[in-house]
Amino acid sequence: MQPSLLIVDDDLDTVEIFKEFLEIKGFNVIGTGKNGKEAVEKYQELRPAVVLLDVMMPDYDGIYGLQGIRKVDPQANVIMVTADKTTKTETRLKELNANAVLYKPYEIDDVVSAINKAVVGSLKISC
Repeated sequence: MQPSLLIVDDDLDTVEIFKEFLEIKGFNVIGTGKNGKEAVEKYQELRPAVVLLDVMMPDYDGIYGLQGIRKVDPQANVIMVTADKTTKTETRLKELNANAVLYKPYEIDDVVSAINKAVVGSLKISC
């Protein structure tokens, strides 16, 4: 079974395209949001395996969302998506322990790889 996903981006067209591509690839998109505040609320409600979160959004940005999700669940799998390649943003995302950062424009296969890597990395093997 493929992992459940939450997609958060203020560009609704991007969300729809992302959702369609990922569903074609077999992923289960269980929710979407349009800002960092919704990212936190939807994460608490849905507890997806992976969150795809845009960085640059008006009002509540992705940094806000990542901080909030980390407070709810420090082990959450959060993949940040951004066109912002500044050192400040890169440093902040590292401090907040983003699982991966995908820079726009990206290839859908890079997104799929990042999701799979995040999920595999979160599996705990017990004896």
